Amino acid sequence: MNLHPKHVARRWFLEQCGVGLGALALDQLMAAPGADPLAPKQPHHTGKARSVILLFMAGAPSHLELFDHKPQLAKFDGTLPPADLLKGYRAAFINPSSKLLGPKFKFARHGRCGAELSELLPHLAKVTDDIAIVKSMVTDAFNHAPGQILMNSGSQQFGRPSMGAWVTYGLGSESRDLPAFVVFSSGKKGPSGGNSCWGSGFLPTVYQGVPFRSSGDPVLYLSNPKGVDPELQRDSLDTVRRLNQMRLEATGDPEIATRINSFEMAFRMQSSAPELMDISKEPQHVLDLYGVQPGKPSFAHNCLLARRLVERGVRFVQLFHEAWDQHSNLVKDITQNCQDTDRACSALIQDLKQRGMLDSTLVIWGGEFGRTPMVQGGSDGRDHHPNAFTMWLAGGGIKPGLTLGETDELGFNVVKDQVHVHDLHATLLHLLGFDHTRLTHRFQGRDFRLTDVHGNVVKELLV
Repeated sequence: MNLHPKHVARRWFLEQCGVGLGALALDQLMAAPGADPLAPKQPHHTGKARSVILLFMAGAPSHLELFDHKPQLAKFDGTLPPADLLKGYRAAFINPSSKLLGPKFKFARHGRCGAELSELLPHLAKVTDDIAIVKSMVTDAFNHAPGQILMNSGSQQFGRPSMGAWVTYGLGSESRDLPAFVVFSSGKKGPSGGNSCWGSGFLPTVYQGVPFRSSGDPVLYLSNPKGVDPELQRDSLDTVRRLNQMRLEATGDPEIATRINSFEMAFRMQSSAPELMDISKEPQHVLDLYGVQPGKPSFAHNCLLARRLVERGVRFVQLFHEAWDQHSNLVKDITQNCQDTDRACSALIQDLKQRGMLDSTLVIWGGEFGRTPMVQGGSDGRDHHPNAFTMWLAGGGIKPGLTLGETDELGFNVVKDQVHVHDLHATLLHLLGFDHTRLTHRFQGRDFRLTDVHGNVVKELLV
């Protein structure tokens, strides 16, 4: 069709050229095997991990109360920090020259590895030989929303794909009857970063996380309304699918492929989801291990569901527990946080291990940043702190019993084996079989990746 440039209308250009541009995305989405954009894919190399469970303690746990024992901080409790320590430092809320606050709880060494943990973590103490503790994490953000979005997407900006989306984009899923990427939330509220923490950004939305409820139907309106039997529903879906398929072939819009996939997934979930959510069939010793009661929502309940999901081939499960922002009431609130989460985290490690699943499941625990050695809220709180915090990892090729990194005597700055958020992401992708510099998606004229232009695999963490 020959048209003079003056006669090329915008509508015609978008309609005609959209077919060609959309077809490029369609080819990738609908690649063999079959026409399923979530079909299993091969990574760059054979990875140790096949799935990920991210235990995200939103609000930022205090490393100084849980993992990073600082006797010198206790010694100088109530005194001003050294002036040279604060040079160029910016706090979120407090005056940086606020007095130092000593740790509030006792520490002891545990396991053959001798890892040092707070008395608040008696259950995690039982599995120290199965986890790697990283005391030298750093980040670029010191407020919750940007910090959570950075930890989950590699950028403080809205609109980037979350790590779960990148993983499902790269690997697909081994489950046909459940979403590839599932999200749970417990605690007092959802994460400050909102659904950007599990969104797909500029990737097709088929790769975004699917929030599940902890009881009843995992998603609303999963059950058929009165008067709609399975046969009627199947006939309706087949008709809708044919119409969507015709539109997909005409436009190549990958979001239509996402729509087809989501409708079919919802239909299959009507059978798979009730079985998944029914934990009453779990052995009593397993329920006791986690400390769960069937039908009662909790973080522990979500941990057990996470194991059941990866057992069924789900690729990425993310558990948010938003309750760790202790600007005041530190002793009371962090004690409650640990009572709500410690037993279940330990149980998850033990459960995966005894089922032979820990070697292929990467478990990650942590928040968006740490807390200041300086006091906030009178004598019982700490401010946000990006310069140093602690996370732990287990399974999926992580070296067990390792403690990596050190902070200074006040827990203020990392002094050995620094691990940036981008390094954590690079390591996560390596364990799943990817070179993080090669798992990319072209958007707005350049190739994007989870680690942006940063990140190094933390080889010390690898088996």
